[in-house]
Amino acid sequence: MAVPGTDIDGLQATLGSLRLGAADSAGVAWRLQTLEGWDSPDIRADLQEREADHGAWASPVFLGARPITLGGVIEAPDRGALQAAMDQLSAAASLTDTTLTVWEQPPRQATVRRSGKPLMQYTSDRVATWSVLVTAADPRRYETTQQTGTTGLPSTTGGLSFPVTFPISFSATTVSGQIVASNAGNIGTRPVITITGPVSAPSVSALYPDGSLRQLLYSLDLAVGETLVIDVDAHSVLLNGGVSRRRFLTVSGGWPAVPPGASVAFQFQAATYNPNAQLTVAWRSAWM
Repeated sequence: MAVPGTDIDGLQATLGSLRLGAADSAGVAWRLQTLEGWDSPDIRADLQEREADHGAWASPVFLGARPITLGGVIEAPDRGALQAAMDQLSAAASLTDTTLTVWEQPPRQATVRRSGKPLMQYTSDRVATWSVLVTAADPRRYETTQQTGTTGLPSTTGGLSFPVTFPISFSATTVSGQIVASNAGNIGTRPVITITGPVSAPSVSALYPDGSLRQLLYSLDLAVGETLVIDVDAHSVLLNGGVSRRRFLTVSGGWPAVPPGASVAFQFQAATYNPNAQLTVAWRSAWM
């Protein structure tokens, strides 16, 4: 019987709440021996042959979805525990979005769904082989820790006031209105931007290291407590979690992303200043 809570030599991963490559509280050893597709997804590209010339015209190259096969052996203390483990595996390979985390250095994760029939075969009354196929529609592998930054609108308060008395104090409080997002990965990552009211006609500018600029401009106002969530990857704009406001958002220069190995400064602005307006940017470093 495996010692509950201990890791097993070899690959380590978590599918939803199921830890693979470890022994669970029931003494079931989950051996992860196969992890195919985690290294790199396929690509999508189209080459058009040049007429009466050498070579071809190359299209842009994109990553395809990432199918991932996980497989190994289940070792249980008895037949009942083995059957329960197999049921647990079938549930973990969910039909809905599930987080797959691979415990490499650093740990990385992807959002997956079941895309094939789980294969489980008894080899004894306590041992079974298993294999599941899941697919990440977004092929990026993300860091497990989400980074966030929050700021208000740019402002300066305090400082020197007249008439003055000596000694003079020049202290002041400055809010930059800016959040710097860095991506340590090797492919661009797309943030989720949240604006909290009250704020009038807010905008977010992404300032790139090469001096280029991309802007998101929202033409309406947000009342006290209202939130506008802009998901750059999904190209969605939701008010208070459910009402689409995409038609009121103008995208100038393209949807902002954080390039690999670089940083982008997100600048918060509005038609009028309000000290309670707030911008939050959330992102993860991403790898191919």
